[in-house]
Amino acid sequence: MEPTAFFFLLFSTISMILQLEASRPIIPHITLMGMVYCDTCSIHSFNNHTFLLSGADVRIDCKFNAASPRTAEQISFSVNRTTNRYGVYRLDIPSVDGIYCARDAAVLNTCRATLIRSSFAGCDVPGFATTSDEFSIKSAKGNVCIYSMFSLSFRPSKKDPAICGK
Repeated sequence: MEPTAFFFLLFSTISMILQLEASRPIIPHITLMGMVYCDTCSIHSFNNHTFLLSGADVRIDCKFNAASPRTAEQISFSVNRTTNRYGVYRLDIPSVDGIYCARDAAVLNTCRATLIRSSFAGCDVPGFATTSDEFSIKSAKGNVCIYSMFSLSFRPSKKDPAICGK
């Protein structure tokens, strides 16, 4: 094969691959995150005695509705996650055809996180046990959505007056 023909064939192949890549839709990246903490003084907020719980188990239930002009598709799933050393649980949701998270009104979703088990015996009574309110951070440029669940908490069975006061 002549060098000119070889380079023409190589250039044509690369050009075709680049055109195919450009025509593919951007694959959405959806992440759901939340955290679990020990509400030491049962005040439903953070203070100097509050700490994040690593190793706590959380159940996540979600429904995603793909808004499509031709069909009404729904994807439901439930998973269990364990918090990391920072008290954070995370779920990366695989891409699904028809769900484009960063388009306006393209995804109608509901997610709920529920406490299953505390990792700390001294703080194992569910406080905020379930959350379904979340806020999202969206980036249309990269089709990225991060759904941040409000915090869940456990509390001790009894307040310690030495730490919390009356």
